[in-house]
This record gives sequence, structure tokens and C-alpha cells, in this order.
Amino acid sequence: MVPEEKKPAVERALRESFGVTSFEDIRKLTTGLSSALVLRIVVRGRPYLLRVITRTDQMSDPTRQFACMKSGAEAGLAPRVWYANVEDRISITDFIEARPFSTAEARVRLPTTLRALHALPPFPKMTNYPHYVDAMDAFVQKFQAAKILPESETQELFELHARAASIYPRHDSDLVSCHNDLKPENILFDGDRVWLVDWEAAFLNDRYADLAMVANFIVTNDGEEKAFLRAYFGEEVSEYTLARFYLMRQVSHLGYVAIFLLLGSSGKPIEPHAAVPAFRDFHNRIWAGEVDLDSAEAKLQYGRVHMNQALHEMRAARFDDSLRTVSARHART
Repeated sequence: MVPEEKKPAVERALRESFGVTSFEDIRKLTTGLSSALVLRIVVRGRPYLLRVITRTDQMSDPTRQFACMKSGAEAGLAPRVWYANVEDRISITDFIEARPFSTAEARVRLPTTLRALHALPPFPKMTNYPHYVDAMDAFVQKFQAAKILPESETQELFELHARAASIYPRHDSDLVSCHNDLKPENILFDGDRVWLVDWEAAFLNDRYADLAMVANFIVTNDGEEKAFLRAYFGEEVSEYTLARFYLMRQVSHLGYVAIFLLLGSSGKPIEPHAAVPAFRDFHNRIWAGEVDLDSAEAKLQYGRVHMNQALHEMRAARFDDSLRTVSARHART
């Protein structure tokens, strides 16, 4: 399973970490959209996670990735790091045996986890990476240009997104250390504590991006939203906080629409007005591990799920109220 050209580096990692040059067992793990090779290995009867970076690009930068991962591990948010070699692009960490993690328990535990994550010393910025909102907007523009769906199905969506993107604030003082890929497979519960894994996308970012992604999976109504944000901020949340969170959720929805429909379609037109599952049902199934987004069909479904939800939320009165609230705050600053 280890590529031939990587075997000497893996042997070196094993020797420096454990005094051996081979493992007793090896199993490939599902890696989602990442190009990294992720393996569960057993050394001296104990499981570890071996990660081999196979692609060279800005997102897969091992210097940034390993720095963020080590910072998380030192804070008890990520598994222990046994080995991390930037030149070889290889890391070995503890392997976490995940246990069932209900959304009800996640709503209690994850706000504290996110608060600790965002309080870490500032992660590196992504080189040439704009603000999260601008990055998502770039994906949306690429999606528009590809004309994957007819204009009749997307015009309102793009117009509403443009309103959110134009109002959302972009201030460096708001940026914190973020994971940026908090999907269920990267949030592990061992029965006692929560661990965050796969730090490939970690960098300095807007805290509301992490909050919005987690909320997609565990927040199901207005009451849960307020409790989730209150637990994260440690105080009653203001109208402005709720409005900014709501706008970030819309920006994130559109980002997922663009990314997953582009990936699932390979840039080619797809069937318009296709029936898709409900947003909450689909996310519940992802959280439960019943949905694998590896296939093109699943990516198309996921993109459409977010598209329907974005239209539903941006047609609501709360969208206009949120735009006014956020705009009024920043008009005074």
C-alpha cells in the first residue's frame, strides 16, 4: 500500500519513532477529497495513523499542515504526533478508535472544542489565499462560468449570494486559528473526549467558517443555534452575532454548491431540477457514516442539497434582517 518511492522514508519514520523498520499490519482508510494516503498501521501491537502527502500544492503544504497539527496536539485537540517530516511529507500520530457520537452530545462538546481551537496561537495564513468569503465567491464565479446548470435555475441563487458576499465583513482582526474541514470523519469521539484530525486545510481564517460547517451537522433549529453559539462565546449572543453567523452559513452553502457540483459534473452540464434529499436528512446520514461523498453522484447530490437549503434560507425574512444588521454595524466602524 505504501508507494515504492515512499518506502525508504516510511522505514526511516518507523525507525526514528519506534526503533523498527516495519509494521505488523496496515489498512488503507477512506480519505474523502484529500489526495493524501492515509493508513492505519500497527507497530508493537498498537495502532497508529500514517499519513503520506502525495500531492504538491498550496493546500497540501506540509510545513503549514504539520505546524497546525502539532499546535492542536499540544493543546490536546489533536492526537499525539510521533513523527512529522516536512521534507519526506510523512507524519505518524496516535490512531483514535472512534465511538458513536450523537448530535446531542456533539452540541454540548463541540462549542468548547472550537473555542479552544480558535484560541490557539495564530496559524499561518494561506499564501495568496483571500478572505474565506472571497475564496468561496471565486468558486461560485467558476461555477457560473462553467454553465453546469441553466441560468433559469441559478440566477436567483447567484443574486442572493452576491448580496451576502457584498455585506459580509472582512477584517484581519477577526481571523483565528481554524481547522476549515470539520466534517464528521475529521471529528472523532473516543467515548471520553473529542479529537480533531486531518489538518491539511488548517490556516488562519474567519471563526464563523468553522462554526457554520459544524452547525450544518448538529444544529437543527433556532433554539439549538442560540445554545450552540452561547456555549461557544461563553455569553448570550447578540443580534449581530446571530446575523453574521446566518450570513456565513449562506456563503458556505454557495461554496459547497459550487465545489461539489463542479467536482461531481467534471465541469459538464447536468440535469436541471433534479430531486434531492432534504438538507437535514442528508446531513444526519453523513454524520452517521451512511453517506460516502467519494462518487460523482454523491457529490452532485450534496451540491444540490446545499443549493436547495441556500435558496430556502435566503428567501426567508431573516436573510434581509441579517443583511441590515451586519451592514448597520459596519457602517458605523
